[in-house]
Amino acid sequence: MNSKDLANFLADNQIEAEIVHLQAETPTVAAAAAAVGVEPAQIIKSVLFLADGQPLLVIANGLSRIAWKTLADYVGVSRKRLKTAKAEQVLATTGYAAGAVPPFGHLAPLRTIVDTAVYAQSLVYGGGGEINALMRLSTAELKRVVGTETAALTER
Repeated sequence: MNSKDLANFLADNQIEAEIVHLQAETPTVAAAAAAVGVEPAQIIKSVLFLADGQPLLVIANGLSRIAWKTLADYVGVSRKRLKTAKAEQVLATTGYAAGAVPPFGHLAPLRTIVDTAVYAQSLVYGGGGEINALMRLSTAELKRVVGTETAALTER
Protein backbone atom coordinates (compact mmCIF):
# COMPACT_ATOMS: atom_id res chain seq x y z
CA MET A 1 0.00 0.00 0.00
CA ASN A 2 1.08 3.61 -0.46
CA SER A 3 -0.01 7.23 -0.02
CA LYS A 4 -2.66 6.85 -2.73
CA ASP A 5 -4.28 4.02 -0.77
CA LEU A 6 -4.15 6.15 2.36
CA ALA A 7 -5.72 9.12 0.52
CA ASN A 8 -8.52 6.82 -0.67
CA PHE A 9 -9.05 5.63 2.93
CA LEU A 10 -9.27 9.25 4.09
CA ALA A 11 -11.84 10.09 1.41
CA ASP A 12 -13.88 6.90 1.87
CA ASN A 13 -14.10 7.45 5.64
CA GLN A 14 -14.52 11.24 5.57
CA ILE A 15 -11.38 11.81 7.62
CA GLU A 16 -10.14 15.39 7.79
CA ALA A 17 -6.46 14.90 7.05
CA GLU A 18 -4.08 15.79 4.26
CA ILE A 19 -1.25 13.84 2.64
CA VAL A 20 1.81 16.06 2.27
CA HIS A 21 4.27 14.87 -0.39
CA LEU A 22 7.84 15.95 0.24
CA GLN A 23 10.84 16.44 -2.02
CA ALA A 24 13.06 14.32 0.20
CA GLU A 25 12.64 11.13 2.17
CA THR A 26 11.90 11.48 5.89
CA PRO A 27 13.33 8.34 7.50
CA THR A 28 13.73 9.99 10.91
CA VAL A 29 11.60 12.15 13.17
CA ALA A 30 14.13 14.98 12.93
CA ALA A 31 14.09 14.85 9.13
CA ALA A 32 10.30 14.81 9.05
CA ALA A 33 10.04 17.76 11.46
CA ALA A 34 12.56 19.78 9.45
CA ALA A 35 10.80 18.97 6.17
CA VAL A 36 7.47 20.42 7.34
CA GLY A 37 8.84 23.08 9.68
CA VAL A 38 7.46 21.81 12.99
CA GLU A 39 8.83 20.64 16.32
CA PRO A 40 9.71 16.92 16.63
CA ALA A 41 6.88 16.55 19.20
CA GLN A 42 4.42 17.26 16.37
CA ILE A 43 5.67 14.23 14.45
CA ILE A 44 3.94 11.08 15.59
CA LYS A 45 5.26 7.60 15.08
CA SER A 46 3.20 4.46 14.72
CA VAL A 47 5.09 1.54 16.23
CA LEU A 48 3.81 -1.99 15.77
CA PHE A 49 4.32 -4.37 18.69
CA LEU A 50 3.43 -8.00 19.13
CA ALA A 51 1.97 -8.70 22.57
CA ASP A 52 1.77 -12.46 23.02
CA GLY A 53 1.86 -12.59 19.21
CA GLN A 54 -1.09 -10.22 18.77
CA PRO A 55 -0.49 -6.97 16.85
CA LEU A 56 -0.74 -3.76 18.82
CA LEU A 57 -0.11 -0.28 17.44
CA VAL A 58 1.33 2.40 19.71
CA ILE A 59 1.32 6.03 18.64
CA ALA A 60 3.82 8.31 20.35
CA ASN A 61 5.43 11.71 19.83
CA GLY A 62 8.55 12.20 17.79
CA LEU A 63 11.65 11.53 19.78
CA SER A 64 9.88 9.96 22.79
CA ARG A 65 10.94 6.47 23.79
CA ILE A 66 8.19 3.97 24.50
CA ALA A 67 8.66 2.45 27.97
CA TRP A 68 8.50 -1.27 27.31
CA LYS A 69 7.75 -2.36 30.85
CA THR A 70 5.00 0.23 31.16
CA LEU A 71 3.47 -0.95 27.89
CA ALA A 72 3.74 -4.62 28.87
CA ASP A 73 2.09 -3.91 32.22
CA TYR A 74 -0.64 -1.87 30.53
CA VAL A 75 -1.58 -4.65 28.09
CA GLY A 76 -1.17 -7.38 30.70
CA VAL A 77 1.73 -9.37 29.30
CA SER A 78 5.19 -10.06 30.65
CA ARG A 79 7.97 -7.92 29.23
CA LYS A 80 9.38 -11.04 27.54
CA ARG A 81 6.08 -11.52 25.65
CA LEU A 82 6.25 -8.03 24.10
CA LYS A 83 8.26 -7.53 20.92
CA THR A 84 8.56 -4.89 18.25
CA ALA A 85 7.46 -6.20 14.90
CA LYS A 86 10.13 -6.80 12.31
CA ALA A 87 9.94 -4.86 9.04
CA GLU A 88 8.34 -7.77 7.17
CA GLN A 89 5.75 -8.19 9.95
CA VAL A 90 4.96 -4.46 9.81
CA LEU A 91 4.36 -4.69 6.06
CA ALA A 92 2.30 -7.89 6.33
CA THR A 93 0.17 -6.53 9.18
CA THR A 94 -0.35 -2.90 8.18
CA GLY A 95 0.22 -2.97 4.42
CA TYR A 96 2.79 -0.19 4.77
CA ALA A 97 6.57 -0.26 4.95
CA ALA A 98 8.19 0.44 8.32
CA GLY A 99 8.90 4.15 8.58
CA ALA A 100 5.85 5.11 6.53
CA VAL A 101 3.08 3.55 8.64
CA PRO A 102 0.11 5.86 9.20
CA PRO A 103 -1.82 5.73 12.48
CA PHE A 104 -4.83 4.15 10.70
CA GLY A 105 -5.92 2.86 7.29
CA HIS A 106 -4.17 -0.50 7.63
CA LEU A 107 -5.07 -3.80 6.00
CA ALA A 108 -7.28 -4.55 9.02
CA PRO A 109 -8.15 -2.48 12.08
CA LEU A 110 -5.57 -2.75 14.87
CA ARG A 111 -5.85 -2.19 18.58
CA THR A 112 -4.28 1.24 18.90
CA ILE A 113 -3.02 2.93 22.05
CA VAL A 114 -2.06 6.60 21.88
CA ASP A 115 0.48 7.93 24.36
CA THR A 116 -1.16 10.71 26.35
CA ALA A 117 1.59 13.19 25.41
CA VAL A 118 0.42 13.10 21.77
CA TYR A 119 -2.72 14.97 22.76
CA ALA A 120 -0.67 17.87 24.14
CA GLN A 121 -0.34 18.89 20.48
CA SER A 122 -3.22 20.24 18.43
CA LEU A 123 -1.79 19.41 15.00
CA VAL A 124 0.43 16.43 14.18
CA TYR A 125 2.09 14.77 11.22
CA GLY A 126 2.19 10.99 10.97
CA GLY A 127 3.25 8.40 8.43
CA GLY A 128 1.84 9.17 5.03
CA GLY A 129 2.14 5.74 3.46
CA GLU A 130 5.50 6.38 1.79
CA ILE A 131 8.93 7.42 3.00
CA ASN A 132 8.53 10.84 1.32
CA ALA A 133 4.98 11.55 2.50
CA LEU A 134 3.43 12.63 5.78
CA MET A 135 -0.18 12.92 6.84
CA ARG A 136 -1.22 16.15 8.59
CA LEU A 137 -4.22 16.01 10.93
CA SER A 138 -5.56 17.44 14.16
CA THR A 139 -5.25 15.38 17.31
CA ALA A 140 -9.02 15.67 17.71
CA GLU A 141 -9.43 13.91 14.35
CA LEU A 142 -6.80 11.34 15.31
CA LYS A 143 -8.75 10.51 18.47
CA ARG A 144 -12.03 10.32 16.52
CA VAL A 145 -10.55 7.82 14.08
CA VAL A 146 -8.37 5.59 16.30
CA GLY A 147 -10.54 5.65 19.40
CA THR A 148 -9.98 6.85 22.91
CA GLU A 149 -7.55 4.26 24.29
CA THR A 150 -4.71 6.31 25.77
CA ALA A 151 -2.01 5.66 28.33
CA ALA A 152 1.21 7.28 29.53
CA LEU A 153 3.60 4.93 27.77
CA THR A 154 6.72 6.96 27.09
CA GLU A 155 9.75 7.57 29.26
CA ARG A 156 9.56 11.01 30.79
